[in-house]
Amino acid sequence: MKNLLFLIPIVLWNLQSIFAQNTVGLLSFDPSQAYDGYNLLYPHNQPAVFLLNNCGEVVHRWDDEANFRPGNTSYIRSDGTLVKAKRDVTVTDDAIWAGGGGETVEIRDWNNNLMWSYTLNDEQGRLHHDIEPMPNGNILMIAWESKTKEEAIQAGRDPLTLDTDVFWPDYIFEINPMNNEIVWEWYAWDHLIQDFDSTKDNFGVVAENPGLININFDNNGLSDWMHSNAIDYSPERDQILLSVPFFNEVWIIDHSTSTAEAAGHVGGLAGKGGDIIYRWGNPAAYDQGTLADQKLFNNHDAHWVEDFVSQAHPHYNKIAVFNNQVGADFSTANVIAPSWDMYDWGYGLSNNVFLPQDFDVIYDHPTPTDLFSTGLSSVQLLPNGNTLICSGRFGYTFELTPDDQVVWEYKTPFMGPNIAIQGDTLTINNNLTFRMRRFPINYTGFAGKDLTPDGYIELEPNLGFCDQILPTSDIMEEYFLEVFPNPANTFLTIEWIGGMYADVQIFDMMGRQVTSFTETGGRKYLDISTWEEGIYFIEIGGIETRKLVVSR
Repeated sequence: MKNLLFLIPIVLWNLQSIFAQNTVGLLSFDPSQAYDGYNLLYPHNQPAVFLLNNCGEVVHRWDDEANFRPGNTSYIRSDGTLVKAKRDVTVTDDAIWAGGGGETVEIRDWNNNLMWSYTLNDEQGRLHHDIEPMPNGNILMIAWESKTKEEAIQAGRDPLTLDTDVFWPDYIFEINPMNNEIVWEWYAWDHLIQDFDSTKDNFGVVAENPGLININFDNNGLSDWMHSNAIDYSPERDQILLSVPFFNEVWIIDHSTSTAEAAGHVGGLAGKGGDIIYRWGNPAAYDQGTLADQKLFNNHDAHWVEDFVSQAHPHYNKIAVFNNQVGADFSTANVIAPSWDMYDWGYGLSNNVFLPQDFDVIYDHPTPTDLFSTGLSSVQLLPNGNTLICSGRFGYTFELTPDDQVVWEYKTPFMGPNIAIQGDTLTINNNLTFRMRRFPINYTGFAGKDLTPDGYIELEPNLGFCDQILPTSDIMEEYFLEVFPNPANTFLTIEWIGGMYADVQIFDMMGRQVTSFTETGGRKYLDISTWEEGIYFIEIGGIETRKLVVSR
């Protein structure tokens, strides 16, 4: 679509003039390039979970009692059930409390009926930040484990770096909601090393043991030592990914172990028990670098991403992460491509430092300082090649095309616990938003569900503003269809502009349909590696056709 770029400034100018008066909710929207779907929003400082369409209209919501707050994430599973973490608004008497603290995880059906609940918040442990619903129906959870100051010192912690009487390393457990059985556990406390005091436990050479956690890696003396704020699971490799912002790293551990193996250093597919099998972002955390080598800064929302270029064979070999404090006044979203060897079942190192040496992709805002959040925040790679990025401290989410055009913007319409009025000016921390996630319109969890728009979150909304930009008819006169590369070998990109949706059919020379799909967002990637050589015809909307040559 490179020959159409001259149209984009005109389109964006028109959209900006339409939305110039909006300060909350939907700020701008180009339906010809944005990926159509539904946006899951769980703002801080209030109890409800919202599902929004791209016009910013509420299509569904799960309400809760006024005394609850996010703790901190929510997920819609493929059966339409909601899994969410929450906590009570009052924390003053809690034995364990730090930013991101949770308490309860619930499963609720589409009609908000409670199906299951689990709570952990006592003197020994507390849920915090994130959860991960697994394909088998179980849920992974992050928790703080409380240790005394004396226990930390015996484990090798420098007493001068302990400012409190308690020390909270993280642990992970997997729970089966069918019977409340904890079926797997991993404790950071089982994988420590220190070179401070040879008379204490865990003494060794930190630089020679990248799979272990240096208990003296400084976090300014806080009890909350690691602050793990994201967890993800790869069913392909049976591995768990953690975002550990107080180490400025992402970690991978082996879930194929038993709980007993996870407490040691041998066992599992990787053969290393519960030791860290991959870590990246700050080699100084394991004495293999300096500040100059640091890549991640208080990172959030680390997760595996599918390689959308080969949709027919998705795999989880790349990691997306939000890089919060990369600059004094700007943040970035990044993709990391770890060096994975499926034969050795391990991740590559160079001079005892995990690869790669740098990011695979860096995303920022066209105005870099418009993307800045010292904490929270998220990034999502969308199937059409766009990227959805949430700047959490400002409650600002935008969608970015591969050529750095902003095609959708939304401002979370809350001022603390109060709903904002259209026209309000929101500043930092008014509308904290931990994440935003977009689900495709054909997501299986939405099958048979009523997604009729039912107003907006914000008060005094700009009614009907989406009608000014959405196509008034599904019949388009021209899509400006582009197909490349052509001839093609393995992968194919199809691009168009025009309406919200595009019906695409592909036929071979004999007139037989090879594939068809309905897509939005102006872009589709196809894996054509199994197609026979020859000539094909790509038809869009029944009105435009392009010839494709497949040659090898």
